[in-house]
Amino acid sequence: MDNDKELVDQILEGNIKAFKVLISNNERIVLHMVHRLIQNNEDVQDVAQEVFIKVYKNIGNFKFQSKISTWIAQIAYSTSINHLKKFSDKAKLTDSIDDFEHFHQTYENPESLLEKKNKTEFIHSEIEKLPIKYRTVLTLYHLNEFSYEEIEKITGMPEGTVKNYLFRARKILKEKLESNFKFI
Repeated sequence: MDNDKELVDQILEGNIKAFKVLISNNERIVLHMVHRLIQNNEDVQDVAQEVFIKVYKNIGNFKFQSKISTWIAQIAYSTSINHLKKFSDKAKLTDSIDDFEHFHQTYENPESLLEKKNKTEFIHSEIEKLPIKYRTVLTLYHLNEFSYEEIEKITGMPEGTVKNYLFRARKILKEKLESNFKFI
């Protein structure tokens, strides 16, 4: 935390190199978060850039009540959600199980699934098809290794909801794995 405080102080004093360090330290998590919510690569880059502009403009408001990475992830999450709402005709939010099931009506046949390079690639493709709330929670918890409390701060969802969505996302993925890989 002290290192984050020094970094923020330097940024507030106008040290551009310190801001570049902040970007470098958090770029992976921002890109990962944005990419999980927004699938268009050009939009991912634009939204990630917008996130860091917001971080720079609002760094003086950071109160050190959480890790700076949690605060930045919260900005990435809300910026991505706002982008999706703004361009909902381009990127439809899939918030219901019915929408999720609809995706699978046009699903590849089992033979082509087995031809995929490996299970990891398959799992990532299935995560991309999850409803956005499930995908977000799963990504934050398992891939970014945030705690329930941190995910609550990032998304604004109560901890119980986070746990529920995480449970449901795992269940859906498990069912897909079991149905497509008989040896599991």
